[in-house]
Amino acid sequence: MACTTARARSSRGGPAWCEPGRDTVTPPCALLRLARGGAGPGHGDAPRAPSGAWPDSLRAMTVAYFSGRRRRAAAALGAVSAGLLVLSACDKPTPLATVTVGSDSVHSEASCYNDGDAIKESQIQACLNKKAEKTLTVSMDDKIRFGVDPEIAENGWTLFIGGQQAEQEPYKKTYRTIPASAFFSSQTGETANKAQVSIVETTGKKLTGIWHFELKKAS
Repeated sequence: MACTTARARSSRGGPAWCEPGRDTVTPPCALLRLARGGAGPGHGDAPRAPSGAWPDSLRAMTVAYFSGRRRRAAAALGAVSAGLLVLSACDKPTPLATVTVGSDSVHSEASCYNDGDAIKESQIQACLNKKAEKTLTVSMDDKIRFGVDPEIAENGWTLFIGGQQAEQEPYKKTYRTIPASAFFSSQTGETANKAQVSIVETTGKKLTGIWHFELKKAS
């Protein structure tokens, strides 16, 4: 029977296509052999293309396909790299400050830090008023050791108690020890049950970092 439609079905039920000027249906695999230079049905021993050779049209399609995949992969990699850069910038850690009593120790990153530059004047009081996230329980006769990373000591640091500056000159060493009783006496002479102590990085003229700790008096 003559093949009269652009697309017909092969004898096995799969898709097949008509060749112009022929009355037979050519299955897809035969078309592929024809495209590569092999013999198709009824063609005898037609000349074959060298092994592995592809027609220019198929080669161009293959190159375009893989070029598109490379472009998409490169775009995806670029997007991931940009995201990692943004993430690393957001999550960059600050220098650490540490408070130790006996064998108990707590560490904290800065509540406010401007990567070594001065904190804006309009933000300083709000930073000093932030609630401490790290707490240490102490007895009145304990000695409290405060420690900072070397880059904090290089600029200098001082202590604030309850948001108020407790000393005038910046300290330039990485640690110091102070009696716990110094932090629990109020101006009225009463003894408080807790105190917020802030380590403030400062050159004496500008504040560059603030670390908060809460000292809680043991019952």
